[in-house]
Amino acid sequence: MRTPPPVSGETYPSVTGSETRSNELWGGLNFQTAYEDNALEGSNPIAEFTYSIKPMIAFDRMTPRLHQTFTYSPDFTLYQRTSSRNEVDQNASADFQYGLSSHTAVSVRDTFHKSTNVFNQPFAGVSGSTQSQAEAIVAPFAAQLGNTGSADLSYQFSANGMIGGGGTSIIVNYLNPAQSEGLSNSNSRGGSGFYNLRLSSSQYVGTIYQYLKMSADSVTSESEAQTHTICGFYTIYLKHSLSISVTAGPQHFDVFDPSLRRTVSWTPAASVGIGWQRNRASIAANYSRTVSGSVGLLGAFQSNYANASARWQLARSWTLGLTTTDASFKNVASTYPGSIPGGHTIWGTASVQHLIGPRFMAELGYARLYQRYSGVEVLSADPDSDSEYFSISYQLRRPLGR
Repeated sequence: MRTPPPVSGETYPSVTGSETRSNELWGGLNFQTAYEDNALEGSNPIAEFTYSIKPMIAFDRMTPRLHQTFTYSPDFTLYQRTSSRNEVDQNASADFQYGLSSHTAVSVRDTFHKSTNVFNQPFAGVSGSTQSQAEAIVAPFAAQLGNTGSADLSYQFSANGMIGGGGTSIIVNYLNPAQSEGLSNSNSRGGSGFYNLRLSSSQYVGTIYQYLKMSADSVTSESEAQTHTICGFYTIYLKHSLSISVTAGPQHFDVFDPSLRRTVSWTPAASVGIGWQRNRASIAANYSRTVSGSVGLLGAFQSNYANASARWQLARSWTLGLTTTDASFKNVASTYPGSIPGGHTIWGTASVQHLIGPRFMAELGYARLYQRYSGVEVLSADPDSDSEYFSISYQLRRPLGR
């Protein structure tokens, strides 16, 4: 049996079929220069050039029962006008999937980043799961440390029946209060359980229960929210390369504010996801409507969150890429000191890559960040940012276990 996207915990593929690799060790080095039109120096927006050196090492190893991947990439960034911001960022991820038996599988995933520039962070991918903490506010040049971890277990107890569950933890901390005025550190953790029924070789239905506890704190205030969600889901696989998933059900939320007041209510929750991968193209998209905590904000919010990625290999040496996120938030609790009514974020990147021989690649890209949140000091002078970049990278691959 397959484990459909609403319960698998995995992101949809973000590369084309011809780019899929396994049993390989690879390393590389990337040189990038970028122009950012709205960096901050104190409270004043300025234009800035940055120069980055990004080494990378990774491996993907697969056996009949085990699939493990690991990626580590530090980022050495130099600023032309504001050299005090020169920084070494860190990005690392690990994914471990193991078949305990022919009917039982376990997976553990973890992603870590330490960053001072949002334009240097890798794209996190499009998830089919509704159990996540929405990334709302983006402080483009605020130092932050984040870690996302999850563990899942599934057991196929019959020819067409499966049960499973798991847990998640998401932590985001802002390291310099002067760079993140109005924003809050956040901590989200929770668990889930599911029942998965195969109707046919291409159709699956089931139920999901999810619990999340989300807390946020700033210098002056703090909040806590809990949600319980019971959803039904339906997934259909059209041919081998396309899947469509729909999830819907009731959600109960309970929000505590600093004055010990509580806001308790019910709301509908829903999500729709699609994943499509062919040899020369891939598309992944997801939309969700749910109540959750939000990175950077106090309280709980009714969110309408959509993100998508697309990749198209025009020719053997030319590839186009696109990623986008659109998120709107409305506070579901009574306002109190430190909270905001909500806001809107739009974030997107577009790039073109050209392969220069077997080891070198050039990339030209553009990123746009649009935000509107009242009462967040760090964004009042810098609500929007644009970045244009050019990079040259070198990559060396070696087979594993061959």
